Amino acid sequence: MKGSYLETIALIERLHRQCMEVVKAELDRLGVRDLNAVQAMILFNLGDSELTVGELTQRGYYLGSNVSYNVKKMVEAGYLKQERSPHDKRATHLSCSDKGMEICKQLDKLFGVHAEDLSGNGIDRQALSTANDSLHRLEGYWAAARMGTRSPFTTAA
Repeated sequence: MKGSYLETIALIERLHRQCMEVVKAELDRLGVRDLNAVQAMILFNLGDSELTVGELTQRGYYLGSNVSYNVKKMVEAGYLKQERSPHDKRATHLSCSDKGMEICKQLDKLFGVHAEDLSGNGIDRQALSTANDSLHRLEGYWAAARMGTRSPFTTAA
């Protein structure tokens, strides 16, 4: 079991790195030089929503310091709009600018092509669903382990 577990950890790391390389290659193909792959994924995950930096961080996608740095760079480059909250002057709301939404659309198109191509490579909806279920369970286990509690997915002995 330990060997499989360690293989899963290594595979998650490699897959994340490869995904970022695919996103970077798409940015290069589009001629986008002022945005990195992580920033592009922040835009994609933000989409047409309006969130605070804290909400982006709470969703678990990014580390707080990295989000702040990347938000600053994307605001400067014109990919994000940042506005003070009318109710809480300490908070700022983020939304994609038109330039940012164009990146979202391009990534959505890329991921749509990938989704179509997967079935031709022996990965169907059921296979992805099974993988996603396992990864969600692992996420829940790690969240519980981080908090020092028992995972909700663990069966009683």
